[in-house]
Amino acid sequence: MSSTQHNEAAVLAQLGFNPAHCLIDGQWSPPVSGETLPLYNPSTGQRLTSIARGTAVDIDRAVNAATHAFESVWARTPAFERGRIITDIGRRVLDHIEHLALLESLDVGKPLAQARADAVALARYCEFYGGAADKVHGDTIPYLDGYTVYGIREPHGVTGHIVPWNYPMQIIGRSVGAALAMGNTCVLKPAEDACLTALAFADICLAAGLPDGVLNVVPGTGAEAGAALSQHAGIQHISFTGSVPTGAAVQAAAAKNVVPVTLELGGKSPQLVFEDADIESALPFLVNAGIQNAGQTCSASSRLLVQRSLLNTLVPQLAERYRQLRVGPALDDLSVGPLISANQKSRVERFLKEADDLECLARGQCVDNVPTDGFYVVPALYLCEDPSHTLAQAEVFGPVQVVIPFDTEQDAIDIANGTEYGLVAAVWTQNGSRQMRLARDLKAGQVFVNNYGAGGGVELPFGGVGKSGHGREKGFEALYGFSQLKTVAVKYS
Repeated sequence: MSSTQHNEAAVLAQLGFNPAHCLIDGQWSPPVSGETLPLYNPSTGQRLTSIARGTAVDIDRAVNAATHAFESVWARTPAFERGRIITDIGRRVLDHIEHLALLESLDVGKPLAQARADAVALARYCEFYGGAADKVHGDTIPYLDGYTVYGIREPHGVTGHIVPWNYPMQIIGRSVGAALAMGNTCVLKPAEDACLTALAFADICLAAGLPDGVLNVVPGTGAEAGAALSQHAGIQHISFTGSVPTGAAVQAAAAKNVVPVTLELGGKSPQLVFEDADIESALPFLVNAGIQNAGQTCSASSRLLVQRSLLNTLVPQLAERYRQLRVGPALDDLSVGPLISANQKSRVERFLKEADDLECLARGQCVDNVPTDGFYVVPALYLCEDPSHTLAQAEVFGPVQVVIPFDTEQDAIDIANGTEYGLVAAVWTQNGSRQMRLARDLKAGQVFVNNYGAGGGVELPFGGVGKSGHGREKGFEALYGFSQLKTVAVKYS
């Protein structure tokens, strides 16, 4: 047995459940069909384990369990008690940081340090929403004489959560955490390419005393389990993170039941670097925001807009950082790990062929003896004078960045806003007036000034405009999204 296989076996042996099972109504059980799906280790390309292939039948069982739990237990549980349970889940996540990080590295191909940060973020979401559960207050509304009018925030009921493979722990934390805090019960469909930490989190929830049926997890394909969840008449709200085409399909399915949907979709996020920027401070953000998780991040900064007068100074420094990037197995904890799958690798390589007419400024390097069947793509940095080029418009979802020169502030705004996406943007300048103008004029759900990402920002509302989606996750805004407002008007004279 190789050292890699030994690590896999040791990590999987710590699971307190069968990964080929679903969690429905507090019980681990195989899908009704008994069928499974293979799960692969992106670092080796070899089969890691098997997961349940849930179908519409299993989704229906899960929705029924969640409905019963909502009506009989969770909606009647005082908010502060819900908060205590969610906070305890967060404490237990902290106790399992290393195991969760190892699972995520094996499952997603994420370097250990990045996987560990995601596990910490999951705990932080539980802490935040556990503490916020009893702090969503209603409002009184001044009205006619003889009336008292007030608003109450109530849960939707059963919420559906379709979570992608790139950040399972973080996205579960920000969507399921907020939904539970508001008193909803949940049915979670994790991605078939990476769902081990979703299952492990569910097991932690059981250990923390989350009542049976409050959180149900049904792995499976998007075409089967995901579609069934999107169109189920028992779901009152859906949270989806993923691609634009799939998000549109989820929204169309939910519309038949007139169900609200929160969509967090793709991005082509720019960083605008002006000639007065603090380059030393900016450099780590410029590169890391593009190659983190091998570029498989909706908010990845795949476009670097650089003022032309700064090109000769900045580009050599960017190129040097790229040449220092090392690519290898996730457990080696290098700069960049593998992509999630063979299909994703092929997709990114097709985009790279579109870059044959661009100047490649620098590439990273694979370390020696990387597994030949792993899904590796070397990070690449390109110069792109044409903002309409495919590589400057399409979401590659790989470790690829383009440097796009601009001349004036208006040029920078036009280029930054010149895609169908609008998720995140960053501005690097010491000019305070320019900072305020750009924060206003950039079409994005988040704009960062002289930073990128603000350290993750559990408290910071997150979402997009345009084809990056709608609705907001994270912070208190997510709590409002997972609730509905009831207005009560009392006449007393």
